[in-house]
Amino acid sequence: MSQAGGLRQRRPLRPQVVADDGPTPAAQDASSFSGRVFRVTFLTLAVSLTVPLLGAIVLLDSPIDPQLLSFKEPPLLCGVLQPNTKLQQAERLFENQILGPESIAKIGDVIFTGVEDGRVVKLENGEVETIARFGSGPCNTQDDEPACGRPLGIRVGPNGTLFVAVAYKGLFEVNPWKREVKLLLSSDTLVEGRKISFLDDLTITRDGRKIYFTHSSSKWQLRDYLLLFVEGTDDGRLLEYDTESKEVKVLLDQLRFPNGVQLSPAEDFILVAETVMARIRRFYVSGLMKGGADIFVENLPGFPDNIRPSSSGGYWLGMSIVRSSSGFSTIDFLSERLYIKRMIFKLFSQKTVLKFIPWYSLVLELSDSGDFRRSLHDPKGQVAPFLSEVQEHDGYLYLGSFGAPFICRISLQSV
Repeated sequence: MSQAGGLRQRRPLRPQVVADDGPTPAAQDASSFSGRVFRVTFLTLAVSLTVPLLGAIVLLDSPIDPQLLSFKEPPLLCGVLQPNTKLQQAERLFENQILGPESIAKIGDVIFTGVEDGRVVKLENGEVETIARFGSGPCNTQDDEPACGRPLGIRVGPNGTLFVAVAYKGLFEVNPWKREVKLLLSSDTLVEGRKISFLDDLTITRDGRKIYFTHSSSKWQLRDYLLLFVEGTDDGRLLEYDTESKEVKVLLDQLRFPNGVQLSPAEDFILVAETVMARIRRFYVSGLMKGGADIFVENLPGFPDNIRPSSSGGYWLGMSIVRSSSGFSTIDFLSERLYIKRMIFKLFSQKTVLKFIPWYSLVLELSDSGDFRRSLHDPKGQVAPFLSEVQEHDGYLYLGSFGAPFICRISLQSV
C-alpha cells in the first residue's frame, strides 16, 4: 500500500448533517392558530361593513325618484367640437373679490352680476360695489339661501335698469344708479297652483313689457340642483310675465330642468335650455307658429346652462359638464339605470357626489338655425371652472360661473 493510498483510506468521513425543514408540532399549532385568528378577524370586519351597507341600501329611502331618460349616442368631439385649450387663454377679473358670478350684464364698461351671498354687485375700475340685496341675515352658506335669495339670470332693460331672477324670492327690477329695488313678481305667487320659488333665467322684449323666465322645478330648490339634475324631474316651466297687466302665463310645462332662456332677434320665438335632456327647446310667441313648440337643437355634447346672443346672429351656450370626452358617457349610462342613481344618493351627500363630477368647461356657438359653429374648451375646468354663461361685448367673451371666485374674459380675436 502506498503512502498516498494509506492516507486516502484513513481520511475521516465528513459528518452528515440532516436538516429538518418541517415545523415542529408547536410551531404548526401556532401558525394554524394565527391563520384562524386572521380569517375570523377579516370575516368579522367584512360583515361589520357589509351588513350596514346592505341595510342602508335596502332600508334607507333615497331622496330622489329618478325618471327614465333616453339619449342618442353623444356626438363625437371632433371637427367643430375638436377638444382644444382655447378657454385657458382667458384672463381672470376681480379674482377673490366675488363668488359665483352666475350671469353677467354690461352697461358700457360697467359689469353687473349676482353673487352667491345674495347681492347684485357693480364691477368697475377694480372695485366691487353692492347695489342690491333681496333678503336679510347672514348669507354665508347654502342653508342661508332661502332667507338671502340667490340672484341668477340678470338682464339690462330698455331704460337702463336691471331685471333679475332671484331664486327663492322672485322677479325684480333694480335701478343700479339709485340703488332702488322693486319686486315685480313674488316667488310665493301661485301659478296654476304651484309656487315659483326656483326662478332661474329671464329674457326681456325690447320695449320691456314682457319678461320670459324659467321656473326650474316645483319639487326642488336651487340648493338641491344636483338632485334635480340626477332625478330628471319634469316639473319645470317656461313662463311669461306682463309688466303692464301683471299677468303670468305658462307657455311650456313638463320641462326637465329648464335653465337658460333667450328671445330671438326678431322676437318671434324663445329658446329654452332643457339641461337634463342636453337640448334646446323653441317656443313661438308670434307669427304663424305662435303657441307652438319644437326642438331647436338636440343631442348636445354637454348639458347647457345659459343662452346668450352672439354678434354673428347665433347663440352662445355655456356648459360645465360634457357627456363624452373619451367615447363613453357616464351620465348617459346612468340615465337608464335608476337603481344605481337611487343607491348613490342613499349612501352619499350632494357635497360628496359633486367631488366626483368630471368638470369640463365648454363654450359652444350655435348658428341661427342651431348648427354647431365653433367650440372653446377648458378640459377639467382649470382656468374657467363651473362655466354657466357666455356674454359677448365689444369683441370679448365674458364668462359667468356658478362657483368661481372671478369672471373670465377672453378676446374673440385670439380664438
